[in-house]
Amino acid sequence: MIGNARNARCIVAVTALFGAASLNAQEVTEPPAPPPTGYLIQPGDLLEVSVWKEDYLERDILVRPDGGVTFPLAGDVLAAGRTVADVQGQITAQLSRFIPDPVVTVSLKEIRGNKVYVLGQVQKPGTFVMNPRVDVMQALALAGGTTAYANTNDLKILRRTGDRQ
Repeated sequence: MIGNARNARCIVAVTALFGAASLNAQEVTEPPAPPPTGYLIQPGDLLEVSVWKEDYLERDILVRPDGGVTFPLAGDVLAAGRTVADVQGQITAQLSRFIPDPVVTVSLKEIRGNKVYVLGQVQKPGTFVMNPRVDVMQALALAGGTTAYANTNDLKILRRTGDRQ
């Protein structure tokens, strides 16, 4: 960081589907938008899929970087940006071509896709897996808090939406 300790910054970079533009912490004047009503699956998340009475169709599947998953007999299914119920419905519909009245269960086994990157004057800079409702203070706590040299009045929050930062 910069040699002048009074100007040291903490940077919190968030990569998720619900990002907005880059902004200064003290410039926020509007309340944040309400979170989605259900968790939206992210690339990197781990899903558990099972089909009742079909033991060979029980497995964990990782959501690929392109947002898709592949399941036997169902083929490729878009998972990212959708709820678990949506993915379950699509897999059920795909399997019904081969299995009469399939009973499909899709569960979110691990949230791995939502990540926050905390850099700068914090105790433990790095990447942290988070749930979608973690705020800046909680992200800083995950990083062990700020160092004595951090200027907490000059935090930068960077968000990405697609290719925009």
